[in-house]
Amino acid sequence: MRVMVNQKEYDLPHQSMVSDALTLIAAKPPYAVAVNLQFVPKSQHAQYPLNENDQVEIITPVTGG
Repeated sequence: MRVMVNQKEYDLPHQSMVSDALTLIAAKPPYAVAVNLQFVPKSQHAQYPLNENDQVEIITPVTGG
């Protein structure tokens, strides 16, 4: 199935979870995840299913001044 991760298209197997998308792009903590603009808590990454055409945003904090 096709999903967008940080505005880039990827093909993932059906029944993939948010954690699969994180593995696909080798995301390094810390980060926050939203699917279709809905925040997904870290505790749900392994159980939160992705669907065709979902928009996944993986956001890393920016520090400094």
